[in-house]
Amino acid sequence: MKVEQAKQLADQALNQLIAAVEAGGSDAFKAYLATMARFHRYSFGNVMMIAMQRPDATQVAGFNRWKELGRYVKAGERGIAIIAPMLLRKKSEPGNGDAADGEDAEKILRFKAVYVFDVSQTDGQPLPELHRVGGNPNGHTDRLKQFIAQRGIVLEYSSDIGTADGLSKGGTIVLRTDLPPAEEFSVLVHELAHEMLHRTERRKETNKTVRETEAEAVAFIVSQAIGLDTNSACSDYIRLYNGDRETLTESLDFIQKSAAAILEAISEAS
Repeated sequence: MKVEQAKQLADQALNQLIAAVEAGGSDAFKAYLATMARFHRYSFGNVMMIAMQRPDATQVAGFNRWKELGRYVKAGERGIAIIAPMLLRKKSEPGNGDAADGEDAEKILRFKAVYVFDVSQTDGQPLPELHRVGGNPNGHTDRLKQFIAQRGIVLEYSSDIGTADGLSKGGTIVLRTDLPPAEEFSVLVHELAHEMLHRTERRKETNKTVRETEAEAVAFIVSQAIGLDTNSACSDYIRLYNGDRETLTESLDFIQKSAAAILEAISEAS
């Protein structure tokens, strides 16, 4: 594929992506956000306590919250202890005024241990998930890996990367083990885009929203160009990081050039 052809494909795909992002997200995206909003955000101390007791935990909630979400804790599962604050009232001594009972009570902050459970300890209704890229990369993944190696970037696989599917570490890309072929390709392009666009001095000029929007836009263009079914996966991902038309428009040049370079490389190698 020539450079001009790659740029033309990038332009067409970007226009589609902008329209999809402006549409407001898929039904799956809205359901996902609504459900995630019901999960409690834990303090750093409690996050550390959860990690110490159950390092593989991904989504945790209390017994009753899981019931509200249509799931139940499996029999015999041990809870994960965290610390919860309690606000107690210490009533004033008699003779300190005729205020109604409890009105002038002193508030005392205390803490107690409560128990939460990871999603893997529960059964029931499935939680909403974002759409995923589907299809068959048809050999493009191997050519993509060759391009990555030529740039001096090390590719590793690991099952110990938290909830992420991939990580860009500056000279090294780590992918989750056993991703389906289409997702492996898309995630690999996403992380390669981070290496190309955000592991340079330019990183200081960007924020998380810009970086994730750019990387996912490149993944969308390249994945669509080789025939993968991107459905709403990429536009939903961008909205998840608060990306919008303005973010995409301001980054057009960076997105287009990176996508075109990848497309040219993996096509010429065929």
